[in-house]
Amino acid sequence: MSDEEPPISYRVLQPGARVVTSDGEEIGKVREVLDNQDEDIFDGLVIEGRHGQRFVDAPEVARMTESTVTLTLDSAAAASLPERDPAGGPEFSANTKGGRFRRAWRKR
Repeated sequence: MSDEEPPISYRVLQPGARVVTSDGEEIGKVREVLDNQDEDIFDGLVIEGRHGQRFVDAPEVARMTESTVTLTLDSAAAASLPERDPAGGPEFSANTKGGRFRRAWRKR
């Protein structure tokens, strides 16, 4: 059971780990872990589910173990996760006020 597994860093999370909502529904599997390597910041996940690839932002991840990622979102909220940009990975643009980056994702 994933609650008994110790939490892990995003750096060692592997594609194929199950992704479940806060109410226990499995919505897909990890396809890709996104990070900003220069600043060592976890940025989010791309998951593959029955509705294609979806983006999960880092604050929406409650817990990661070797086998399971648990989200802060319930299944109703997870149903509206944005699609992965069909042009490829996320596009980053500078946020000059905060010195960070923001993603351009297409909403459904």
